[in-house]
Amino acid sequence: MLYVITGPPAAGKSSWIDAHAKPTDIVIDLDRITQALTGPGAPSWNQQRIAVKVALRARYAAIEEACQHLDDTDVYLIHTMPQAKAKARYKRLGAKVVVVDPGRDVVMQRIADMRSTELEAVATRWYNHHRGGGSRPVTPQTSREW
Repeated sequence: MLYVITGPPAAGKSSWIDAHAKPTDIVIDLDRITQALTGPGAPSWNQQRIAVKVALRARYAAIEEACQHLDDTDVYLIHTMPQAKAKARYKRLGAKVVVVDPGRDVVMQRIADMRSTELEAVATRWYNHHRGGGSRPVTPQTSREW
């Protein structure tokens, strides 16, 4: 089964996966990939342009390979803001979509605590695109169709 975990930055998507995935499952998380590809002490939300570019290539390759093995293992994929093409592919693959959103106020406070203006901009885009500029907290177990 493919699980696509979506939600704004700092919503708790990785924590949701940590609570649900088994050690034998595949987890594809851009933050984890970026951290694995950068030097010691780099933050898990590293937005360094080159690091993210390299991590995105690795992520695309991981998605391609993991989707070949959906009959054998569960795959958890964090995709904050998938575009129409990705959404269509995930739907064809029978993905279960999980929205993790504790609410805009909680997310923005977490981002402020991280002192990350880059993530604030991403969260604002997420809320504008997916919540029409507003927010209503969603339970982490919520799934939906696109």
